[in-house]
Amino acid sequence: MGKKMGFFFEIKRRAGQIIGPVAGITMVVYFAYHSIQGERGFIVMGKLERQVIELDAELNALREKRIKIENRVALLRPGSLDPDMLEERARIVLGYTQGNEIILLEAKTDNQQELASMLGIPMPKRKPVRELATAR
Repeated sequence: MGKKMGFFFEIKRRAGQIIGPVAGITMVVYFAYHSIQGERGFIVMGKLERQVIELDAELNALREKRIKIENRVALLRPGSLDPDMLEERARIVLGYTQGNEIILLEAKTDNQQELASMLGIPMPKRKPVRELATAR
């Protein structure tokens, strides 16, 4: 019986010595995993930084668009009314053109489609750039 008791005592003693390091290693692994993969880990931080860069670019584009719109609106104010701008807006809103005018639309957008349909002008079908290059 002495050998059995000595065997169990030895296992108990060694288990007591190993619990501390195993618990420490477990905690280190747990925190390392969550610092990389967790909700606030390095991977998520990288994604958020890319999203911030994209949103900053979008914000700058919207600010430029707003400045352009503000400049156009300033031309329509009573104190600084630009006759050309007034005529352009009246033609767009009312859909009027003179018989000898040629209307050139820049790009095919929803607003220009709407304008063309108001004016009764069919929008031409555009050829892709590759077809234009090979046709020459």
